[in-house]
Amino acid sequence: MISYDNLDRDVKERNNKELIIMKSKSVRFTTGLILCLVLVLSAACSSPTVQEAVEAPVVEEGSGEAPVVEDSNDGAASEAAAQEVEAAEAGNLEQEEESEDSLPPEPQQVPFLAADGYEQVGTYYPGAKNPGPLVFLMHWAPGDQTDWDAIAPWLQNRGMPAPENVGPEKPWLDASWFPDLGENNSFGVFAFTFRHCEGGCSEFDREGWLNDAYGAYEAALTLPGVDPERMVIIGASIGADGAADACLDGCLGALSLSPGDYLGVNYSEAVIAAEEAGKPFWCLAAESDTPSYTACSTAEGEQYRSIFYPGSEHGMALVVPDTYDPDTMQVVLEFLDLTIGLK
Repeated sequence: MISYDNLDRDVKERNNKELIIMKSKSVRFTTGLILCLVLVLSAACSSPTVQEAVEAPVVEEGSGEAPVVEDSNDGAASEAAAQEVEAAEAGNLEQEEESEDSLPPEPQQVPFLAADGYEQVGTYYPGAKNPGPLVFLMHWAPGDQTDWDAIAPWLQNRGMPAPENVGPEKPWLDASWFPDLGENNSFGVFAFTFRHCEGGCSEFDREGWLNDAYGAYEAALTLPGVDPERMVIIGASIGADGAADACLDGCLGALSLSPGDYLGVNYSEAVIAAEEAGKPFWCLAAESDTPSYTACSTAEGEQYRSIFYPGSEHGMALVVPDTYDPDTMQVVLEFLDLTIGLK
């Protein structure tokens, strides 16, 4: 590769030699010799290669100084490129730190006590970031925490498997139709089964379920890898009321699918308390599901939102594809974006 410095030095040395010859020779040199000298000088000055050498920034060896480019556009481009490199390096470092701090993605069994001392066990899906946000899930009366077995890993978004070969009777266990959460979003998830509800609730225990909800919420706050100031609760049926009733300090909001005052606390009163705390409470209900429609339609507030669907479906039966507008799972995304924020 040709060096601009060497080329420039050669031209200068050649010119000096010719000038010495001119002084040493008689002024009677022929016009042809003078013309030849002029041609040589002209060729040297007009050479494209030499011109490039003059315009290119020259750095003296060992000076340690970067070349100064006077073109303002080139300077702005160089500065922008440097900023992009710094941002990329910072992003990679942050990602590495998150990966190092993250808990394993596998679900963990978490024993806890209900508010009345009843022994319970929940399931915790750690999120990708530590500490990070948590979505606390409460199930409906016809089922148990296994009804979240597809939604939980979808929210966690760390590659944990969802149920396979799910029949059409439980579309909430089929993650294939869920909306895209985005690769940069991951939530810790906590779920549990209300007392007397393994495989579906065998008896109606309002007070016991309320104590379960309170105890599970306290346990969720202390889970490793959880930011206790970034939690939301989503529930269906009895869990819809549990979500509203247990959304206490640290909880950012509650999304209820078909509440109906099932745990002995008036849903409208829970919404009033949430309004005073500045927390958004959202309610979904079918128009012909009387208890849930009544609960959702009587509540009001600036932070409150109610969505009504045609028909009489209840709780998890509202989580079906291509049926409702807006789609239930899309509402979940909107709620998470409002309360916690999506990337």
